[in-house]
Amino acid sequence: MISITTKSPYAIRALIELGRAPGDAPVPIGELARRRDIPVQFLEQLFATLRRAGILRSQRGVKGGYTYERDPSTVTVLEVVELLDGPLGRDAEGVFAEASAAARAVLEAATIAELVQREIHAAGTAMYHI
Repeated sequence: MISITTKSPYAIRALIELGRAPGDAPVPIGELARRRDIPVQFLEQLFATLRRAGILRSQRGVKGGYTYERDPSTVTVLEVVELLDGPLGRDAEGVFAEASAAARAVLEAATIAELVQREIHAAGTAMYHI
């Protein structure tokens, strides 16, 4: 069936926050978790999976944290979802297979870099200057 747990939305939110960080310096996972209101231990598990998959790079130490191993424009939302939640719509049949194919197409077309830009744009249009 079509199943996306809380893992994927949390990971996507944190990846967007990481993409919004200025410069190339590693961002501490605690900072990402705080900014996006995600439990730190949960995010650590998610980022460990993404690091093993080659999406993220971690650096230990005082100035440690996470950075992207791959360019965020090459990381699709579908890739993150399937790494964390398994194949989307694997056993779907009939109309559910069609719905799964549509969901896969949307998630495959969206990259992390695109979501970062969407969020920046949305934040910019919501600002009011007096």
